[in-house]
Amino acid sequence: MIRPAQFRMNEETAVNNYYQKDAGIKPEEANLKAQREFDQFVKNLKEVGVRVIVIDDNPNNNTPDSIFPNNWISFHQNGNVGIYPMFAVNRRKERNPEVLDRIEESGFEIKNIIDYTDAEEAELFLEGTGSLVLDRVNRKAYCALSPRANEDLLIEFCEDFEYTPVIFTAYQTVNSNRLPIYHTNVMMGIGETFAVVCLDCIDDKKERKNIIKHLKQDKKEIISITEDQVNNFAGNMLQVVGLGDKRYLVMSTAAFNSLTKDQIIKIEKHCAILHSDLGTIERLGGGSARCMMAEVFLPLCP
Repeated sequence: MIRPAQFRMNEETAVNNYYQKDAGIKPEEANLKAQREFDQFVKNLKEVGVRVIVIDDNPNNNTPDSIFPNNWISFHQNGNVGIYPMFAVNRRKERNPEVLDRIEESGFEIKNIIDYTDAEEAELFLEGTGSLVLDRVNRKAYCALSPRANEDLLIEFCEDFEYTPVIFTAYQTVNSNRLPIYHTNVMMGIGETFAVVCLDCIDDKKERKNIIKHLKQDKKEIISITEDQVNNFAGNMLQVVGLGDKRYLVMSTAAFNSLTKDQIIKIEKHCAILHSDLGTIERLGGGSARCMMAEVFLPLCP
């Protein structure tokens, strides 16, 4: 996780991230509030035994979205690391070699780096596990195509990392228009034995049936959420492991408060829920709890 140094509403991402809202607060105040929310979130994770590697952002880089590292880097069980092409020019400065050094210093082994960033020259993008929702057990990569998720790059990723692509388009209503959702992980999250997904965002019936087919094939209980709940970041969740190998589904407080009792009961059949207040980060950044965590699946050094 990257502790922010210059967090604010990023004007370069707001062109197609319709979840960002201008709260009318000064950048210094926004950054301070985001740091407080970040620190409390990290504290909440550590209290249940989740191991968290925190790296401070460099204030000289002027990177307002550095708090969302999962868009530029992913870590995999075989020792591979993916580095991804970013839509917003000012987000490309987030790619920091120090992160790789810190990961290795923390005892993890990096065997190979697969870098897709040359695609930026052709204005093609695939923003890590924002664009890709990975079922790492069943080797499937769910991807909602958008200006930040190119199909050819998705296929290339799946060939390199040995995943099966599951491709669709997810929409949200913006001023009465149906527009592509910028990241798959806003409307979908996959746990070990369940999936939280907004099927209403998938307008194409064949694509919707295909998603359901894949999830049922892999014996995932489908927990459906609404578009209104997506607007509260209820799709932006990540399952993590804490003390005693206990599983937690991590989300924001806004996401948790939007869930129905029935949805909470369904989730808690599979794992506990952990939530934290991320209101400033959500409003200005247009991302939430899942976006803030780049999960490390690398092998430990021998």
